This record gives sequence, C-alpha cells and structure tokens, in this order.
Amino acid sequence: MKIKVDKNTCIGCGACQAICSDVFEYGDDGIMDVKIETVPIEFEDDVMDAKDGCPVDAIKVEEN
Repeated sequence: MKIKVDKNTCIGCGACQAICSDVFEYGDDGIMDVKIETVPIEFEDDVMDAKDGCPVDAIKVEEN
C-alpha cells in the first residue's frame, strides 16, 4: 500500500502520528508528512487506523 497526506486538508492534529509514529511525522510546516510512502506490511493495520481516525480525511491510501 502507498499513502500520502493531503497537505491542503491536514490540520496537523497529530492523531495519525500518535497511532503510527513509524510512518507519520510532522513536517517543517507543522503539517503531517509520511516517512515512508510505501508502507511495510507490518504497519498496514496501524496506517488504516490512522486514516480512519483522521478528523479531516487527509490520509489517502492506494492499495497495490
């Protein structure tokens, strides 16, 4: 799976980072960014939880 954060939508609340800090981090602009665009299988469930927990639906997932 590949993921992206829509920087125009993200409000930087940090929910995704709290759920999956191995994949999400704050960028220099205070908005979330992804550390790894192609998600290792061991983090897929956490990434989906982070996507579902995003209050503004800023996390976009593309299945392989």
